[in-house]
Amino acid sequence: MTFSIVGYDPIEKEWGIAVQSKFLGVGSVVPWAKAGVGAVATQSYANTSYGPKGLELMAQGKTAQEVLELLIADDPEREMRQFGIIDAAGNAASFTGKECYDWAGGLTGAHFAAQGNILVDEKTVKAMARVFEETEGTLAARLLAALDAGQEAGGDSRGMQSAALFVVKEAGGYGGFNDRYVDLRVDDHRAPIKELIRLYQLQQLYFAPSKPERIVTVEGKVKAELMVQLERWGYLTGDIVGIEEVYRALTNFIHTENFEMRVQQTGLIDLEILEFMKRN
Repeated sequence: MTFSIVGYDPIEKEWGIAVQSKFLGVGSVVPWAKAGVGAVATQSYANTSYGPKGLELMAQGKTAQEVLELLIADDPEREMRQFGIIDAAGNAASFTGKECYDWAGGLTGAHFAAQGNILVDEKTVKAMARVFEETEGTLAARLLAALDAGQEAGGDSRGMQSAALFVVKEAGGYGGFNDRYVDLRVDDHRAPIKELIRLYQLQQLYFAPSKPERIVTVEGKVKAELMVQLERWGYLTGDIVGIEEVYRALTNFIHTENFEMRVQQTGLIDLEILEFMKRN
């Protein structure tokens, strides 16, 4: 009742999983990953020990295929399991037990493993594989595009309920204190993948660094629009406002709305902030 894709970005050294299911809170069960080690998606009567055990084995230097074989060796219910693995080098492996409910199966390719069970048909897995290979951009964006394509191709035959995106990167977490680069969950929603995509866009807005080409001087039309929005949001009042008041109001807005990652030196603004103000 789940489909997922596990992927690796060899340039950015990122490992991640995107998953959707007709199951409450799939993000609490399926995705497991550790920077510099690999990633595991465990599903179909999920044996959640496959996550930590798989990561432990990969940390010892085992390949994805070696880990797959070791995990199922001692599991008497292995034919009911399904999982995908990416190791530290980006090697992929996928397993679908003979007792998984139709349609069930998986595909592997360069730096990805896609798999699903209780699907409409094999088109979901094929679509995930194709889109992941064809899509450019960050690992998170490619995983989401693949997951969305899988749903469009048919998806879980029982419908939709939850989805998750988990990407790890060394020191990629908030403040650089852990590896949780992207960790988002939609636990119960009529369109969980679309909602997950919306949350990822917000995550990028709040936590991704500013792009140099989007940083501009607060002057002319930008200044005028900024003053309108700051007043609309309640950070500026009065008819006559000095530029220093505008800067103070902008700083207050940034800190109140948690846009610290997009703070610029006085006199500059990231246009992503202004566009956020305009559309909310």
